[in-house]
Amino acid sequence: MPVVVVVGVQWGDEGKGKAIDLLSEETDVIARYQGGHNAGHTIYVDGKQFVLHLIPSGIFRKDNLCIIGNGVVIDPAALQEEVDQLKSAGVELDNRLAISVRANIILPYHQLSDQVSESSNNRQKIGTTGRGIGPSYADKIARFGIRVEDFFDKDILKEKLKVNFEDKQSIFQNVYKKDFLDFDQLYDQVIQYRDTLMHFATDTQAMLQQKIAENKKVLCEGAQGTMLDIDHGTYPFVTSSNSTAGGACTGLGIPPTKIDRVVGIVKAYTTRVGGGPFPTELKDKNGEQLGEKGHEFGATTGRPRRCGWFDGVVARYAISLNGIDKMVLTKIDVLDSFDTIQVCVGYRHNGKEVPGVPPSAKMLENCEPVYKEFPGWKTSTSGIDSIDQLPDNAKRYIDELQKIIGVDFMTISTGPERHQTIQIENLF
Repeated sequence: MPVVVVVGVQWGDEGKGKAIDLLSEETDVIARYQGGHNAGHTIYVDGKQFVLHLIPSGIFRKDNLCIIGNGVVIDPAALQEEVDQLKSAGVELDNRLAISVRANIILPYHQLSDQVSESSNNRQKIGTTGRGIGPSYADKIARFGIRVEDFFDKDILKEKLKVNFEDKQSIFQNVYKKDFLDFDQLYDQVIQYRDTLMHFATDTQAMLQQKIAENKKVLCEGAQGTMLDIDHGTYPFVTSSNSTAGGACTGLGIPPTKIDRVVGIVKAYTTRVGGGPFPTELKDKNGEQLGEKGHEFGATTGRPRRCGWFDGVVARYAISLNGIDKMVLTKIDVLDSFDTIQVCVGYRHNGKEVPGVPPSAKMLENCEPVYKEFPGWKTSTSGIDSIDQLPDNAKRYIDELQKIIGVDFMTISTGPERHQTIQIENLF
C-alpha cells in the first residue's frame, strides 16, 4: 500500500512546495486533499520560479498524474490562471491533471463575504487572505454549495446560482449594507470557466482507488499546516479545512487502512501569517533577520510572515497528531549567519510547566517558551548536498532537533533549487 500523506508541521509555509516536488520523483500520483488558492507552493525548476495555489507541485514531473480532490475548494479563475501559466511553460496537462467532480466552487460572492467579514469592526480579525475559502466551505457544510459536477448542465448551474445569489444579496444589503453583484454579470463570470472545469473533471475517488489497486505510488498533498487545522489548530485563528493527515481520507476518498506512512515538513525555525498565538515569535532584530534571510513573504498575499525560533512543542504535537514517522527539514541555510540559535523545548504558563500545546488559543498566547541555546555555525550551508559537508555546529543542531521532536529527518533542504538538497533516506 504505497500511499504517503505529506503534511505541514507548523503554521504552513514550511516549504512543502519544494518538498513535494522532490518526493514526487518517487511517486506516480500526487493528490491535493484540502484548502483553496489561499495556499501557495513555490517551486524552482531549472532556475525558474513557479507559484502554484491549486495544482499539485508534482505537475513538473512529466510522468505524474496530479489530482485536485473533493476536499479542495476551487476558484475557477485561479485555476484557469494556473492552467495557462503551466501551458505557457510547456507543461503538458492533458491526461495528467484531474479535478474531482465533487469539489466545491469558490464564487465571487464568497470573496466579497470574506473581505467584508474580515474588515468588519464587530468581528475578530483572523488574518484571512480574503479569497473566499471560508465562506465557500461554510456553504458546503450548509449544503448550499455549487460543485464542479453542476457545470455539466447549464440549466442546473444557473438555477442553483440564482437561488444562492438571491440569498447572498439579501444578506449583503440588509446585514452589511453593501451593494451586491448583478446576477447576469455573476453568471457570465462563472460560465466562462466551464470548458476548463469540464475538461479536467472526473470521479477522482474512483480513479485513486484504481491506482491504489494497481499498486501505484500515491502522495497525498496537504496545504497550510497542522496548527491551522480547523479542529486541532489555534482556533479561531485557523483555516477552514482539516489540514492534518486525517483530511486526506475525507478530502480524497481514501480509506485510512490504505495509508502507509505520514511525512512531516518542518522549517528550521517557525513562521506564521495572520493573527493568533505564536509563542516563539521574535519582534527584534533576530526576527527581522529570519524574515530577510528566509524571504518570508506570503506566496499568495505577499504579506510579511511573523518569524520566530523553532518550536519543539508544536513539532511534537503535530507529530503525535498526524502519526508522522519521518520528517523533511527545510531552510537550514537561513540560520547560517546567527551567533546563537534558540529552540523552544517547553512552555510555562503562570510560572507552571505546560505538558504540551494547550487547546485554548488564549492560554497558548500567554505561554512563555522555555529555550535551549545552541551555537551557530557562521558559515554558508547553501547548496550543500551531503550531511558530511555540513559545519559541525549545523550537524549538532540537526541532531538535537531530532532528539527534541523524536523523529528523524529523511531530507534536509539547503536552498530553494532541487539540487540544494541532502537526501538521507528515500520515501519508499
